[in-house]
Amino acid sequence: MSGTCSGGSGTDFSDNLKTRTLSEISEVGTIRIGVDLVTASRRNIGFLRTVNESQWLHEEPNILEAIRRYDEVWMPLISDLTVVGSTPPMVLPPFDVEWVWFCHTLNPVSYRQYCESRFSKLIGKPAIFDEENEEYAFMRCKEIWVQKYPSESFENEVDSDSKDPIFVNVDILSEVKKQRFLYSRFSEPYMSEIVYLIAARQRYKGFLFMLQKFSDGCSHFVPASDILLMWIAHLSYPTVYAEDLKDMWDDMGKAARLWGTMKAKEVEETKKLWEKTFDQPYEKAGGGLGMEFDWVASVKPPVNLMVSDTDVNSKYKSMVPRFLLEVCMFLKLKSRVKATQEDTKSDFLHLGMVRCHRELKLNKPISNLCL
Repeated sequence: MSGTCSGGSGTDFSDNLKTRTLSEISEVGTIRIGVDLVTASRRNIGFLRTVNESQWLHEEPNILEAIRRYDEVWMPLISDLTVVGSTPPMVLPPFDVEWVWFCHTLNPVSYRQYCESRFSKLIGKPAIFDEENEEYAFMRCKEIWVQKYPSESFENEVDSDSKDPIFVNVDILSEVKKQRFLYSRFSEPYMSEIVYLIAARQRYKGFLFMLQKFSDGCSHFVPASDILLMWIAHLSYPTVYAEDLKDMWDDMGKAARLWGTMKAKEVEETKKLWEKTFDQPYEKAGGGLGMEFDWVASVKPPVNLMVSDTDVNSKYKSMVPRFLLEVCMFLKLKSRVKATQEDTKSDFLHLGMVRCHRELKLNKPISNLCL
C-alpha cells in the first residue's frame, strides 16, 4: 500500500499545522491510556524471553495442543467469569495457553470478531504485575479449571508420539506462528530500562496523536521499534485497548501491522510527518524504524550486559548511581542557506563518553557525516 500525506484537495498538511511537543501531548491528556504501559511492557519482555527459551513450547504437537486448550477450554472458562463492563477476573491460564492468548490479542480485529461471535462480548486480560498476585491468579485459575474440566489436564501433557491429529483454529495458529521470534525485536537489555520505557510511552502517545490528527491525510503510518513495544503492550489488554481507542478504531488500521510489508516511501512519509508535527527526528537511539526492524534484531551492543528482571547494578559499585543518557543530534539545513560545493568526504562525527564505566569507553570515530 502506498501512501501520500496531504490535508485534502492537494493542500500540504503543514499549512494548518501547529507544532506541539511530545510533553504537551502527555500533559494535556489528549490520549488516555488505561493501563500502565511501562510496567506492562517490562512484563511482556520478560514473558517473551521465557517463551523464546522454552523450546518445548514450539514443537508442533505442543503448540497445537496449546491452541486447542486455549480455544476449547480457556476461552469458555474466562468468558463465564467475565462480566461486561467490569474489571477482568484475577485469573491467569497455564503458560502455553497464555502464549496463545497473547498472540491472538495482537490482531485486534480478528480477536474481537472471535470473541463477539463466540461469546457476544470482548474478553479482557487482568493487569497483574506483582509476582504474588500473579501466583494467586495462577493458582485460582488452576482451582477453577480442575473443578470445571476434571478430564482436562491443567498442564500441557500432549503425547508427542500420538498418531491422532489435533484439529485447531487455523486463524489462531497463523497468529501464533507469526509471533514465534517476536522476542528478537526487543531482546536488547536497554529496552527494559525504565527511562527508555517512559520515553517510549510518550512517543507512543505522540504516534496515536499523529494518527488521530492526520488519519485522512496518510494511508499508512510506520511505528518505530520503541513505539511498537508500547503498542504491543496496549494490544495485549484487549478491553483497555478497545476503550482507549474507541474513537479512532478505524484509524488504527492505518498503522503498519506487526509483520506487515512496509515500503520505503511509507517509512519516509512517517518520518517527515513526525518531524513536522513535533519538530524532532523520528529516529531514536536504540530503536529501528520500519524496514530496519530486522536490522535491530541483529545489532550487537558495544557492551555485553546480562539480561535480568532484577537490578544487577549493585554488582558494579562504580555504576551506582547510574544514569541512562541519550544524545540526540538533529541537524537541519535551513532553506535560506545554500549548500556549498566543497568536498565534505573528510568530515565526520565523533562521539565520546567523558564520564562512564571503563567498559563503555568509545575512542574511535563511529560515524561519517556528510554535511
